Amino acid sequence: MVAILVTAPQAEPVTRDEAKAHARIDGNAEDGRVDALITAARMEVENRTGRALVTQGWRIVRDGVPRGGVIRLAPAPIQSVDAVTVYAQDGTPTVVSSDDYEVDSASAPGRLKFAAGRFWGARAMNGIEVDVTVGYGDPEDVPAPLKQAVLLLIAYWFEEREAARVGAVTEPVTSGVAALLAPYRMPRLA
Repeated sequence: MVAILVTAPQAEPVTRDEAKAHARIDGNAEDGRVDALITAARMEVENRTGRALVTQGWRIVRDGVPRGGVIRLAPAPIQSVDAVTVYAQDGTPTVVSSDDYEVDSASAPGRLKFAAGRFWGARAMNGIEVDVTVGYGDPEDVPAPLKQAVLLLIAYWFEEREAARVGAVTEPVTSGVAALLAPYRMPRLA
């Protein structure tokens, strides 16, 4: 399974002003750096949890229909399945009707199950594409612990500009972020 970002988030889970206040940054000389850190911290939290924080579009590409007809959909949470396309051996695409599958968006990761008795002879490689809209929604919908993890990373990275520093104590920050993310982590999919 491969997940490809199709539509990037239109907003970040925290604003520049929130990040600057948390990191105690005055003035606007560092605004570009703060903006870059916000995006990097969001992406780090998303990577560690397997969840999209704000609304974004992804394409999940699979090699054929799995046994049992169930496709796992990640990242979570799933807002909607927008399109399912199956490619025949000759490359001809078929858009699957929403009547021919059901979606479990409550699970993390989400799941799509093809209707019983329906089978599409998908090509062996990259035979199925599922376009999904994922994320908690708008920035105000992101759970507070995930936002706090983003803020902690921003403040830490702003102060510690090197990858590592001899004698630096990083354990409280990494432990704090890990504790905030732990309830939201999804098992990695094979």
